[in-house]
Amino acid sequence: MLLNPRADGRSFKTLAWLPDLLHLWGMTAKKFYDWQTAGGTDDVMRLVDCLERADIPWCAIGGVAVNHWAAEPMVTQDVDFVVATEAVEKTLLILSEAGFKHEKFSWSVNFKGHSKVSLQLSTEDFYQEFPARSVPADVHGILLRVASLEDTLAGKIMAWSDTERRQSKRIKDLGDIARLVESHPHLWAQLSEDLQERIEKPS
Repeated sequence: MLLNPRADGRSFKTLAWLPDLLHLWGMTAKKFYDWQTAGGTDDVMRLVDCLERADIPWCAIGGVAVNHWAAEPMVTQDVDFVVATEAVEKTLLILSEAGFKHEKFSWSVNFKGHSKVSLQLSTEDFYQEFPARSVPADVHGILLRVASLEDTLAGKIMAWSDTERRQSKRIKDLGDIARLVESHPHLWAQLSEDLQERIEKPS
């Protein structure tokens, strides 16, 4: 199960002003991400390598997936991902063997490597079919797998709908939904009436 670049050639898109700035600095998208996360590139690449070598069905969700699908991604220090239900324990084993420390919670397992990046494995049933519909992606110059466009939107809607989440997180979730809709106007029709009242319909 090897990763391949997208057949259509689409790669990671940076913020509108970022390419010129990176060129000025002589810095690639990967180096910029590494700088922003204090070495996060190595942790993310080790995660991807472990999962791919073990042939584990998986994909990134949340902000990383939004960054792939939105026109103007933003750097995030959180990498949320999901694996097939039967592969959860195997994932814990191989990532621990790779040097990641982990902490278990009710619906997730958090991993930490050597950087500021927080790797969170979601174990909620809602996400379990996402890996089967995932697509290869190039995010921050790193090849990985992300949830499909529709699944990415569904995941963000579910997160925003959780009234127990911190207000700041729900505001970010709403912003991510708006970014997806702005980049893919047909998604507006999939929003609930509540969300349609909060997010402007693309012209």
